[in-house]
Amino acid sequence: MSDTIDLGGAPGNEDCAQLGHTPDFDRLNRLEVATYRAAIIARFGSPPDGCALVSVTNRHDFGVYRTLGLEVDAIAARREPGASYIAAVQDGLGSWVEAGFAPPVRYDDGMAPAVDRDRIDDIVMGALIATRPDASGRFAIPDFEILHRNLAAAYPRSAEAAHALLQEISA
Repeated sequence: MSDTIDLGGAPGNEDCAQLGHTPDFDRLNRLEVATYRAAIIARFGSPPDGCALVSVTNRHDFGVYRTLGLEVDAIAARREPGASYIAAVQDGLGSWVEAGFAPPVRYDDGMAPAVDRDRIDDIVMGALIATRPDASGRFAIPDFEILHRNLAAAYPRSAEAAHALLQEISA
């Protein structure tokens, strides 16, 4: 038996796609949920055994929307490290920047939503580049080391691409 804690479709203080209002809602909603999943992993690490970050399908009069959920089996909820992970993650994030991310979608006043990167691998690569250490191995902000390490472990393909791009730029 498992329970799901709904974390929302994006960090709590951020704009996000609105069902019945935002053009291309389904695509943008999926992109925001995938990015939110990566942001949670950046901040708190990958879920331990018995926990999983999942896309939750919600049905509404206006259609279907998705949110990010933390699915937890009953045993993991009572034991470590599951209980600690739940406590850390259950309130979600307040902003994208808490995890080193730029918003995946920009909602400018009255304009159509704008997307700079539309693949999660590219969005994660951007966060890895933003949080990277300098040439001496130091991180500009101490939290960047945690964010960078967690993302690189969970998204090795994006980490390799970020490393290759930085090597190309510095050559």
